[in-house]
Amino acid sequence: MQHPLPPSPMTRRALIGGLVAAPAVLRFGQARAGGAYLFPLGVASGDPWPDGFVLWTRLAADPIAADGQGGISAPIEVLWEVAADEGFRLIAATGRITADAASAHAVHVEVQGLRPGRPYWYRFTAAGQQSPVGLARTAPAPNAEVDRLRLAVASCSNWEVGYFSAYGHMADEAPDLTLFLGDYIYEYSRTGERAAGNVRHYGFEEATTLAGYRNRYALHRTDANLQRLHAAAPCLVTWDDHEVLNNYSGDWPDKGGDPRDFLRRRAAGYQAFYEAMPIRRTSLDSQLQMPIHKRIRYGRLAEFFMLDGRQHRSRGACVDEGGAKGQIVTDAQCADRLDSSRTFLGFEQERWLYDGLARTDARWNVLGQDLVMAGLRFETPGQETRYWTDTWDGFPASRDRMTKALHTLKPRNPIVLAGDYHSFWTNDVKLDSRDEASPTVATEFVGTSITSGGPPYQGLMSAMPANPHIKFFDSRVRGYMSIDVTPRRLTARYQAVSDVRDPKAARYTLNSWTVEDGHPGAQPA
Repeated sequence: MQHPLPPSPMTRRALIGGLVAAPAVLRFGQARAGGAYLFPLGVASGDPWPDGFVLWTRLAADPIAADGQGGISAPIEVLWEVAADEGFRLIAATGRITADAASAHAVHVEVQGLRPGRPYWYRFTAAGQQSPVGLARTAPAPNAEVDRLRLAVASCSNWEVGYFSAYGHMADEAPDLTLFLGDYIYEYSRTGERAAGNVRHYGFEEATTLAGYRNRYALHRTDANLQRLHAAAPCLVTWDDHEVLNNYSGDWPDKGGDPRDFLRRRAAGYQAFYEAMPIRRTSLDSQLQMPIHKRIRYGRLAEFFMLDGRQHRSRGACVDEGGAKGQIVTDAQCADRLDSSRTFLGFEQERWLYDGLARTDARWNVLGQDLVMAGLRFETPGQETRYWTDTWDGFPASRDRMTKALHTLKPRNPIVLAGDYHSFWTNDVKLDSRDEASPTVATEFVGTSITSGGPPYQGLMSAMPANPHIKFFDSRVRGYMSIDVTPRRLTARYQAVSDVRDPKAARYTLNSWTVEDGHPGAQPA
């Protein structure tokens, strides 16, 4: 979603010497050993399962070297350690892995053999240097009764338009899991007049190559607040569009061009995403696709279905030849929007999801995905209803299949989490999005952006009378969602930061919502 924009350059000297003038960046007190410090991008963990999780780091001597290799060419052996105590007196698992140039010296370790439902501390050692220490957690045993789960949920972090103070506040909340729901980076840089309001700059050309995407992830990871969040808890991640290109849809870019060129660009974006994230092993296949959807169980309390709403979907509705960009249309203008052969998730992912929803016995079933599901109608007296086609509103037949599956399969307490729209929403997801009287089949919480500017508040508020299923909307603030889950209720807090232009911005709670076990639909807390 394009609310943010493109820069003026920042040199590697400015980054490595002053470390982005961001608050206390980087090393968590680690001293350099000999030459360049090899862990300037921090550590992370993710995709927890009952006996392990994924550990991640990426070695770099020059994090944003122009070739995307981080200033290192030779392979380096890396020791990883997992301990049952913060002082590393009780080593629970350890091993060695080689970081090499093929993956820009990124390291993924899939740890196994640990005890379920408990914290572990981890670190890496390479070339005589030691990484910061991270805190990870194994998931509870599949049938374990779990009293509480705390989530922090983020999306849409544009480096140029604000500081990542929200990430620091998320880390302070000590979540059990962090969910990143897309637009972790932005592929473009603000230029000209649009760059005048930047608080800091990407300093790169628009990312179209593997090196370009790698360097954007590397720059983000130099931020101290983001490093602290990744070190504080494991995460689950999915992507939206800016990890590749604004508003792309499946195989289609938002503008014309050779589809083969776009597929190569998309493959570069996907490869860089994998290298930057603590996710289980995945790779590009012969069709230049990379599966990232997954199912994560958290005892009997919760089941997470992390969905991919970009890679497998149909071309956008009624786009100009050679493009996929979203637009606001009526059905008379765009009969293509209603075509039942069009899919938002891809039919294979749809089948996987419905099969999982049919078999889950978790108390809360969370769909983590990138775009608003509940729908938004734009109505003007005497005119036809209009819809924005880049969200689920552009794929109503696909959404109907989803809502009918939720209504028929009846997984317990379905909760939809979304990002992208740079605003907070509390929604009832209806069986029939065209009929406000139809049953509510899920509750949706949409989080605002970490930094990216929101859509016009008054303009969207004027549409709300036609959308009573939307219980709350606010696009004027930046921040994140903090969610507490217990067997009896789920509570979502909309956490806002005072000013993204202030690196020490304060946090406050905008409002809170609860969903009671067995009663779909949110109520003010």
